[in-house]
Amino acid sequence: MSKKSIRFYNNREVRAVWDEENSKWWFSATDIISAINNEKDYTKSRNYWKYLKGKLLKDGIQLVSVTNHFKFEAPDGKQRAADALDAECVQTLAKNYPNNRAGAFLDWFVYSDNSIDGQSKKKAYSLFESGILDDMKPGTVECLQQIHAYLFGGLYDFAGQIRTKTIWKDGTLFCRAEYLQMNLRIIEAMPESTFDEIANKYVEMNVAHPFMEGNGRSTRIWLDLMLKASLSKCVDWSKIDKKDYLQAMRLSLTNSTAIKALLQGALTDKIADREIFMKGIDYSYYYEQEE
Repeated sequence: MSKKSIRFYNNREVRAVWDEENSKWWFSATDIISAINNEKDYTKSRNYWKYLKGKLLKDGIQLVSVTNHFKFEAPDGKQRAADALDAECVQTLAKNYPNNRAGAFLDWFVYSDNSIDGQSKKKAYSLFESGILDDMKPGTVECLQQIHAYLFGGLYDFAGQIRTKTIWKDGTLFCRAEYLQMNLRIIEAMPESTFDEIANKYVEMNVAHPFMEGNGRSTRIWLDLMLKASLSKCVDWSKIDKKDYLQAMRLSLTNSTAIKALLQGALTDKIADREIFMKGIDYSYYYEQEE
């Protein structure tokens, strides 16, 4: 079960594993309960799931068979078999939940796979096996455009294209369109042989914000390619809290100390590890979700 995914609902993880034989995702039942109930205590969520599973079974609704058990990481760090639900069963559970808290979860669950982000995220997962990343030139503008085009091709008509309009986000003015091409040439020429140099280049590219949408998701992959090529390292994004990251990136417009500390603390040498890459995609897209 090598393919794993993490989705986020109200900042709670909903983990999934890929079933190659049946070509579908299975989602942790306990995680779904935690998400719907906004419950931090894993044991309480697990116990509530046991109760609810029995209650639904009495009503003639069987969501899980003995074959639908996959290994998820337990609170003690060990991989343990646990109940899992496929997409159809998740929707059945939500529709038969004993209170009205599951409605919003169901809307999120159905929408998340069909949204632009959901479709783009599927494209991002496939980057690991595609071999495309191996042929790119880290640190170049062309490399960043290729990443963006892959992630958003068919979803945005401007996929891979440098913007020609000036943009703002949350009160932040990014590089004006008339200066963007010149700034991108300057950023591309920046050195990338040390961690500090690579982090500086990443920060400057964020300030440039070369695309109309999808800058963060593309640039984080771009950053990892530079780290891999020069330092044989990459970022384990699951170690960086969303709020800490967003705050550090806002501060980086004038002071990059905070973002450098976060990135440095999350470096790993597992540059060929599939799970590290997949978790990185999950967290990268999570950072972009509206609160």
